[in-house]
Amino acid sequence: MASRGDLIAGAAAGETPPVTTPRGPAREAAERELSDPAYHQNDPGLLRRALDAFWEWLGDLFDRAGAAAPGGTAGLAAAAALAVLAAAALWWRLGTPRRTSAGAAALFADGPRSAADHRTAAEAHAAAARWNEAVQERMRAVVRSLEERALLDPRPGRTADEAAAAAAPALPGHADALRAAARTFDDVAYGGRTADAAAYGRLRDLDLALAETRPRLTGGPA
Repeated sequence: MASRGDLIAGAAAGETPPVTTPRGPAREAAERELSDPAYHQNDPGLLRRALDAFWEWLGDLFDRAGAAAPGGTAGLAAAAALAVLAAAALWWRLGTPRRTSAGAAALFADGPRSAADHRTAAEAHAAAARWNEAVQERMRAVVRSLEERALLDPRPGRTADEAAAAAAPALPGHADALRAAARTFDDVAYGGRTADAAAYGRLRDLDLALAETRPRLTGGPA
């Protein structure tokens, strides 16, 4: 450990006394931010590898930057900023965190309405350029239509993701579009995203295409 005389001599020479910034608070801050299960929805293994790489990088950064830190408080502030930046980078890399089925609200919040009713509501919202509401109502129309055709069993509390997954085996040609529609619904309803005319157009086209698609029966040809 440097003596007091060495520190004074270093200060006189214009050198900055080395300060060791603790890594623990930085890691804890990032862990709290990234502990939301939404970050694990897409690929838990990818998230784990990304976190491991981040901690290794952060440790090297503190080793190099410790001597330049002006003090413990400033060092902790820098650590917190790094944690936020890491969370933002993982958000961008893994996509918008989506609610898990346990945390997502049901697709249908009100009483039973027909697919035609949801389509009418969707078109009214679209005519007024209320794209968020239009997208949500059109997704409800898609799911209600599948229930009316007995391709889905009516089930209270079903989410958009669950509906898309359940309908995919009977409609394999539209499985990807159904999953994309569910993601759009979740992004708008829960993720704070803003829909537009193009997003609504994709939902409307899917709804119309499904109405003309003959489902694949269990055990039948694709």
